[in-house]
Amino acid sequence: MKIGVLAMQGAYREHINILKKLDIEYIEIRNKEDFENIDGIIIPGGESTAIGKLLKTLDLYDTLKEKILEKTPVWGTCAGMILLAKEIENDDVHIGTMDIEVVRNGYGRQLGSFNTEEKVNYIGDNIPMVFIRAPYIKNVGDKVEVLSKVNGKIVAAKENNMLVTSFHPELTDDLRVHKYFLDMVKKRN
Repeated sequence: MKIGVLAMQGAYREHINILKKLDIEYIEIRNKEDFENIDGIIIPGGESTAIGKLLKTLDLYDTLKEKILEKTPVWGTCAGMILLAKEIENDDVHIGTMDIEVVRNGYGRQLGSFNTEEKVNYIGDNIPMVFIRAPYIKNVGDKVEVLSKVNGKIVAAKENNMLVTSFHPELTDDLRVHKYFLDMVKKRN
């Protein structure tokens, strides 16, 4: 199994460190060729507008979208969730493959950042959640499964090959969300 981590901006190193702990082969995606022979894709947190622009500037946008539409498992954390959303409140859509409506900076700016623990369906109880200028999901389509809510707001969901979290599991020592994504990848292959 080989996981591609979009490595242009944001918390990609933290995801890579967890993949190393789990002894999973990975590649940092920076070029079109990096998409070859990968079994799953992680789109990290960071700045969604910057990542979206870099995808177009580096001519990676079409290849990434094609991989997702071909059912390659993809996991978007925070900014990655925004990039995958079909609708973003008061903003432009980027990749737009997942039937969710997202509110950017849903918990406010940097001062609205917080940590909590909550249950995530199929993964477990007391999952540590780090929210940094986090979005949340306002609405989901019929085929989207809500996996977790915090204070009534959707913070994790799944649709077919796509998993999204508005929190950052890569910033904790808990490996369960990464293992869940890797199980999605194994089931696909």
